[in-house]
Amino acid sequence: MRQARIAAAAASVALMAGLTACGGSDNAGGGGSDKDGLSPAQAVLAELRQASKNTDEQDSAKVESEQTQHTPQGEMSTKSEGALDWSGGGTTAEMTVTQQGAAAKKLPTSGKPMPAKYTEDAMYLNMGDDFASTAGKGKHWLKYDYDKLAEQAGPSGALIKDQMQNNNPARSVELLLASGKVKKIGTEKVKGQETDHYRGTLKVDELARMQSKKLTEKELDQLSDQLKEQGFKTQTVDLWIDGDDLLVKKQETAKGTNGDLDSTAYYSDYGTDVNVEPPAASDTLSFEDVLGSQS
Repeated sequence: MRQARIAAAAASVALMAGLTACGGSDNAGGGGSDKDGLSPAQAVLAELRQASKNTDEQDSAKVESEQTQHTPQGEMSTKSEGALDWSGGGTTAEMTVTQQGAAAKKLPTSGKPMPAKYTEDAMYLNMGDDFASTAGKGKHWLKYDYDKLAEQAGPSGALIKDQMQNNNPARSVELLLASGKVKKIGTEKVKGQETDHYRGTLKVDELARMQSKKLTEKELDQLSDQLKEQGFKTQTVDLWIDGDDLLVKKQETAKGTNGDLDSTAYYSDYGTDVNVEPPAASDTLSFEDVLGSQS
């Protein structure tokens, strides 16, 4: 049971790393027109199209994020910091992840920074010396192959695979654009920078369909049922775009019957160098090997 809890907690990092995408809202602005002859709604969409283009063209960025989830077992807070790269089509990243809170206190990694590596095919988490000396069989890194994770976790695992292989900051902007329903909140400062603030709200089952490029219709229906079971109905997304038309902050909030979710990510240093090498195979254990040891 202890090993299974470790594996389940580690898998959740994929959704807690501040890398996930987002949705759109119910209204796209008021009446009238701006100085270029566009209505406020049209102007908002034009601004976001430019932000999506500029952000995508940067290929890489530094990111720091925090996600808080309220569960029946208490609060789980996950902080992540590092850099990601989407220049090759998929997403790769070097991160440090820290989990804490009541729901994490029984984990051997609680409060301890965990190095994490995301390749286009898998994610790797360094679970530390305690894990290596027990469930890790002398190995520190736990590997989550995206294909095998999708097999083990069903549609939610398939969604993780799709998000991790096809995600970058621009995708958050693209989803708001795809919804066609977004409003501009105003101008605000983010870490000293002047930014434009946009907001949208989307039904969670619609969101899953919009952000999933490779899931089948059957998988999407099953995923929708899973989300309904968790009590998530809508997700509100806020984006902050700087003067260079780059995404610098993203916040996602959702309320569920089993607990609320709040995730905030900051992006900076676009174009930074990111080189991700998987850990040595001799120091790596697959998550299915850990789960298999329970039977």
